[in-house]
Amino acid sequence: MVNAPAGQTADRPDVLLSVLLVVALALLANRLTAIGKTWLGHEILEYPLWAVGLGLAANLAVRAAGVRERLSAAFRTEFFLKTGLVLMGATINFLDILTIGAKGMVQAVVVVTAIFFLTWHLAGWFRLDDKLRALMAASVSICGVSAAIAAAGAVLAKKEHLTYVATLVIVFALPLMLIQPYAAKAMGLSADVAGAWIGGNIDTTAAVVGAGAIHSEAAMKVASVVKVSQNALIGFAAFFLALYWVVVVERRPDRRPSPRDIWTRFPKFVLGFLVASLITTAGLLSPEQVKATIVPLRNWFLAAAFVCIGLELAFDEFLSVGWRPVAVYCLATAANTALALAAAYVLFGDVL
Repeated sequence: MVNAPAGQTADRPDVLLSVLLVVALALLANRLTAIGKTWLGHEILEYPLWAVGLGLAANLAVRAAGVRERLSAAFRTEFFLKTGLVLMGATINFLDILTIGAKGMVQAVVVVTAIFFLTWHLAGWFRLDDKLRALMAASVSICGVSAAIAAAGAVLAKKEHLTYVATLVIVFALPLMLIQPYAAKAMGLSADVAGAWIGGNIDTTAAVVGAGAIHSEAAMKVASVVKVSQNALIGFAAFFLALYWVVVVERRPDRRPSPRDIWTRFPKFVLGFLVASLITTAGLLSPEQVKATIVPLRNWFLAAAFVCIGLELAFDEFLSVGWRPVAVYCLATAANTALALAAAYVLFGDVL
């Protein structure tokens, strides 16, 4: 691409094309879902799977054409996802959030703590770089890329480390998004247990919402609230990682993180999710308004997030990672799957 003279905005057409690509694919994903339901009476594939599939196909196409970087301006998974989650808050009664969230926080603390230290030690046994260990432990135990970004800032990790982990997160999350909801159905799990298992295990919030939607609307709501509970731990994890790094690893006690770091790294969309739920619970939005306006808008933003997951997958980066980080991530994910299922069954299966 020829550089434009100073003062010109030659990249505006690329940005517009990027936005149009994401919008068109998200609308197509929802349309294909509706067509399947109209023609056959049931959904052939749920909209998260259509969206990810279309995103992956478009990813391969724009890479083959050599225009992937030019069209990447609107590939913003987190923006679409967080907007969709805030809108989802308006579809959930706040009292349900308090009930599910309390159990979800217990599950989050137990599972996150256990899996974080397991992944940390596994990465040490495989002799991975300490900073890469920190990113992998945070991403597997908490919530994928967002936690990895927070950890990267806390330990001043290399950009390559973050790219590796982000790629691993997506590569592992996509199969789980498809397999886990059907496994939950095959195992006869209730929507609450299935949602808690999905929310406590899958690393990316987008894939959690997608897997929950594949299972059922009820499971999607529980999975989202459980994942929000985990997301709330990002700031604390980043704070303690930074504290550990400067006091133990770098041994520079003169550089201590302040409690302000917790607020800086805290995922603000969690607050929007809660406020939206309060608005609906207070009766400011009627059930008819939520069903007619909020739900379709939520589904579009979530579909756009799933499209971007496919568009953002870096195939070449995954091939360059090597086998050791993949092995660590695989073992940690397997342990997380088992522990999250046990915790979900105990907390959400009326065992207690």
